[in-house]
Amino acid sequence: MTSTKAVLVGADGCKAGWIAVRRMPGMAPSVDVFASFTALLASLPDDAVIAVDMPIGLPEFSSKGGRGPEALVRPLLGARQSSVFSIPSRAALYADTNGFTTVEAWYAAHIRASEVAKTTSDPPRGVSIQAFGIFAKIREIDALLIAQPDLHIRIHESHPEVAFCRLNGDRAMQLPKKIKGSINPAGMAERKALLCRHGYEMGFLDQPPPRGAAADDFLDAAAMMLIAGRIARGEARPFPDPPGRDSLGIPIAIWA
Repeated sequence: MTSTKAVLVGADGCKAGWIAVRRMPGMAPSVDVFASFTALLASLPDDAVIAVDMPIGLPEFSSKGGRGPEALVRPLLGARQSSVFSIPSRAALYADTNGFTTVEAWYAAHIRASEVAKTTSDPPRGVSIQAFGIFAKIREIDALLIAQPDLHIRIHESHPEVAFCRLNGDRAMQLPKKIKGSINPAGMAERKALLCRHGYEMGFLDQPPPRGAAADDFLDAAAMMLIAGRIARGEARPFPDPPGRDSLGIPIAIWA
């Protein structure tokens, strides 16, 4: 792997919190799960470069196709473009911030968020179950970036399929990682081979993911770490370039 003086981190949300693939300068990468993004940050030096698979920078109003970044990266991905879903307004993200103790409460909150999303989008659109499932994690990073503006230059949004495409010479992956919600071994093998071409050891990628994270979360975090390296070396490209900003000044771009 190309050396850089910064600690490089790739992160992705997972069932237990956040999975992070980290690499200290001159050392082999490691993988861990953290209960919160704050806990992940606390484990890192202040100059660590982080790429995370999570939307950063929220719109006040959602247009067709989502924020600028989603519309820009989808054409790169061919059959994989459905992996990029549109982010609703900040008001929809914060429509219901309760912890959910029952399935009924969760569905009711999803309906409330969808109602707010429809009033803050044109054409009016609700919130997919998939998007709603990561609202709490989006808010977790959003709250950190609002409270600590110095993090704006350290934490960068990326997207696994965009990352794999860019790492593959701007050619999208041929095979899906999942089929009908289940891991697709051939798609995972395609991505592992690509990651190994960029310096990973297959033995590292073949290990079981840490408890609370899935195999695809692990590979996504590994790809995110390579994007963190590209950012640290000035090789990554933001979509859009230059990045936009939301109403609170938080950058809006997918880096890859």
